[in-house]
Amino acid sequence: MSRLIQEEGTDICTAEEAKAFRARLHEVGAGKFIFDNITTGKITARKLCTAFEVRIPKFLEGLMDEAYYQLLGLAINRELNKRRRLEQYNTIDDAVKLLLERKNIIVITGAGISTSLGIPDFRSKNTGFYSKLQEMGYDEPEQVFDLDTFDTEPKTFYTLAGDILPDLKKWTPTHEFIRLLQDKGKLLTNYTQNIDNVESHAGIRKDKLIQCHGSWATATCRKCRYRIPGEDIFDDIRAQRIAECKKCIHEIATQKPGMKRKRSSNGHKKRRPGGDDDDDSDGAYDIPQPGVMKPDITFFGEQLPQDFFDRLRTVDKDKVDLVIVMGTSMKVRPVSEIPNFLPNNVPQIYISRDVSILGLRLVYI
Repeated sequence: MSRLIQEEGTDICTAEEAKAFRARLHEVGAGKFIFDNITTGKITARKLCTAFEVRIPKFLEGLMDEAYYQLLGLAINRELNKRRRLEQYNTIDDAVKLLLERKNIIVITGAGISTSLGIPDFRSKNTGFYSKLQEMGYDEPEQVFDLDTFDTEPKTFYTLAGDILPDLKKWTPTHEFIRLLQDKGKLLTNYTQNIDNVESHAGIRKDKLIQCHGSWATATCRKCRYRIPGEDIFDDIRAQRIAECKKCIHEIATQKPGMKRKRSSNGHKKRRPGGDDDDDSDGAYDIPQPGVMKPDITFFGEQLPQDFFDRLRTVDKDKVDLVIVMGTSMKVRPVSEIPNFLPNNVPQIYISRDVSILGLRLVYI
């Protein structure tokens, strides 16, 4: 519960009031809830915001109550999108019973299921990959996985990516558990946010696996789109050297003498300071350069694989009868929205190391 709600004050809801307001919202819906409380003047929008654990921004302090309407609207929308807890499921025995009975299970996994293999997660404080990058002086660690940065300066990625290379010969008991669900005919789909491709090597079938953020499984040339197994560039990454496309190298080597090729950067047009793209009129020709191989990880600036959306919408939404979430804080969209997209009566088991009781928490959000 937010500290705001626990504090006493005329502009702050008590814990009991907040609980009652949230229950009433789910009971009557947003329209009637707003009419009964705001339109009738029963409570101020500012105070009602605290019922939904909203910390009031300083820039709104002292303004007319109408200034809080947008903030309240966002808070109400967030609350309505939460899945309600299913009160009939509370114990480890309940979880076991669900596992025995359910036959179409969605498993959502994150980096936490692979950290025991020495593969760091990205966002954990002090231990995550982003924390390490910040210690190295990167103000915005996400830039290492930015598509524009890769195209203009691929050396940055190739210098740092060795720390997140997977060991393809090892997997964890958690991966074995997902494989067991599959072998028993219970696994509907494993949505993984991991890029390590360990699930595939642990035996999860391609038709059961959605790699939401891509993976190391393959790599593609940024210039000619030639695709190779991802393992083929692992030695280059370990040696911190840029992997160049062998197909491009072969074409350059067999090019007829005297032919000229357009100057390019990793297969993409450069823009001159004046803002004009290179064109044939400037005579800007260089020695042809091969394209750079990029692992088929979903970088910032790239869309998620289309099969993520297609599978969820056309197959899983109508079949799923249990959701298991493991090793992820569920803070990254759109994966974090999967449970909210599914029917409200489908139970969800959330397994996280930040839970004090037996490492397991049954939550329905």
